Amino acid sequence: MGADVFMITATGVSARDAFNNAREEALYEYGHGGYTGTIAEKDSYKLISLKEGCEPYEYAEILIYEGDPRIDNKWGPAGCFDLGGCRYLFFGWASS
Repeated sequence: MGADVFMITATGVSARDAFNNAREEALYEYGHGGYTGTIAEKDSYKLISLKEGCEPYEYAEILIYEGDPRIDNKWGPAGCFDLGGCRYLFFGWASS
């Protein structure tokens, strides 16, 4: 099996709440069969500080494609940026 990159913005009163909301939505959209290549395949996340002056999606791509060890595993945690205002960006590799 392979892996796909995902990026999804979610809202919640906390990162944990937003993560759970994003997973539930992905499970609803793509099913519970596994290997969806979405956040549905993740069971945890790693909160990462957004580099000053960087756009969140661009910085997420840099971390993904440069193989940042915090998120460079399709079975490991998703990356997470706190975007403020109860918004979070989750990203990384997911099994597909």
